[in-house]
This record gives sequence, C-alpha cells and structure tokens, in this order.
Amino acid sequence: MTLRNEHWEVDVLPGVGATLAAGRIRTADGAWRDLLRPMPTAARGNPERGASFPMLPWSNRIAAGELSFGGQTWQLQRNGADGTAIHGAVRHAVWTMTDVADDSITLELSSSTQVGINFPWHFRAQITYALVDTSLVVTTTLENADVDPFPAGFGHHPYFQRTLAPVDGRTDADAQPVLHVPARRGYTLSDGIAAGPAGRVPARADFRTPRAIGTAFVDDVLTDLTGPMRISYGPQEGGPVEVELSSDPALSHVVVYVPRRRGYFAVEPVTHVNGGFALHAAGVEGTGVFVLEPGAARTAGFTIAFS
Repeated sequence: MTLRNEHWEVDVLPGVGATLAAGRIRTADGAWRDLLRPMPTAARGNPERGASFPMLPWSNRIAAGELSFGGQTWQLQRNGADGTAIHGAVRHAVWTMTDVADDSITLELSSSTQVGINFPWHFRAQITYALVDTSLVVTTTLENADVDPFPAGFGHHPYFQRTLAPVDGRTDADAQPVLHVPARRGYTLSDGIAAGPAGRVPARADFRTPRAIGTAFVDDVLTDLTGPMRISYGPQEGGPVEVELSSDPALSHVVVYVPRRRGYFAVEPVTHVNGGFALHAAGVEGTGVFVLEPGAARTAGFTIAFS
C-alpha cells in the first residue's frame, strides 16, 4: 500500500511486519527525495532492509534471550547475530488492514493467530500510519490479551538517509546531515545491553549541541529528552530541509545508530532501554519498561515532520 498526500509518499508492507518500504518527501523544487532509506525490491521480505519497522512487545535486545518476570524465566529464540533476542516478536508477522484511506492506514495483529511469535504471552497490537500535511504520524497500541500480566515495551526503527538525493537519479546533495538530540542522560552498554541505570551521555552519542553525524560508529541509548530531535540537511537544489522527530512521553528513550560506511543512520523512538526487562526485574528505575495487566493497553506515537 502506498499512502500519499502533497508532501509525502509512504510505502507500507502489511504482510511483512507492518514495515515501511519507503518514505519520500517532496522538497521545494518539486523533486521527490528519499528521506527514509528505501527497501530494495529484492529485499521485500526482510524488514531490516527497509525504511522503518515496529518493534514490540519489546524493543532492541534481550541478553541471551532470557526473559525474567515474576520469579520465572523464559528462554526466547536468540534471533540476533550477537546471541540476543532482538527487535521484538512481530517483524515477520502478517498484519490485517482495518482502515485504509489515501493518506492513512491502520493495521492490527493478534499474536494468537500467528505462528512462531517469540514471546510467552498473548497480546494484540495496532499501528496507524497517517500523513498530515508535512508530517508522518505513527501511533502504536499494545494490549495484554492474556490472563496474566507481562512486562512490555515497543518502539520503531526508522532509517534516515545521509543525503536527500532525488529519486530521479540526480545527485545534488552532498552535505552531512546535522543531528540534534536533546537528551540529558545515556547508558553504559555492554555488548549492546545496558549495564545499569542511565547516567552520563556517552561522548560519541552526545548530540545535545547539533553536529554532523560524522563517520564514527554510534549505537547508544539516550533518555531524558527535553524536546524534539532534529535532523538538518544542508543547501541543495531544493533548498535546505529541516526534519523534526517528536514523540509522546511514553517513548521516553531513543536509540541513535550510526553505522560506518553506510548511506543511512537511525534515530529510534522507543519506550525502554536495551535489556530493560532484566533491569526492571532487578528493581532498577527509569528503564521505560511497563507492566500490562490483563486487558490493559498502552498507546504512544511519534511524528516525523519536515520543512
């Protein structure tokens, strides 16, 4: 499905984990440009090659796939290359379209109707992608459909292009984007997992003062945001482009991922830190993990807007 308005075109894959395959914006010169990383046609079955994908009922990593809650431990499938359970349980699930318009789509999922869901409790989820003027608005709801409470969280994994090259093949955008993430705290990570509560922001991931994303490797979790995040693309034929990523308070964490020698980077709004379930079980506060009682639900959203 392709959502369209005057400013955005967003390709949605309901049958591949509610993944976004592309997110194009129209700049002042009338050109369509990939703001979000486009998914290669040959990779349409792999959400992690796309523009963005949802992560629920947890985000990022669970160390060794061991999920502890209420005095019990469950072994999840270790589906990450590093031996973790990674990026939630719905990346390859088939979502049902329940409300479709030219500029919006609502998708729903029940884990009890899916095969191989990597989570020990039943849940339901709903995601709405909507285009509102120059904004892409993403709203996620997670509901406990089980008879017992469970720890939970969610997030999304949008990949942004390093350059806003027009989709018609021109290459007029060369400047590195400038990133601003006003987060006052960050985590010490060990093999991608938080070792304790949030503390100082690591220097490599400190974007409180806007700066070019650069070429150094970054894969960090930040929290205590004081405002929206911003990405600034410098002068080009269509003029400079300012992108603002704002999120609800429930999405209290953000993962900043800058891989080496790649044409993209990620700024991921999430509810909780990597390894948050284990920290929550150990009584650590501020992880962003929440517990859903049977029948309870949590809703949160974020917006990507440009000018």
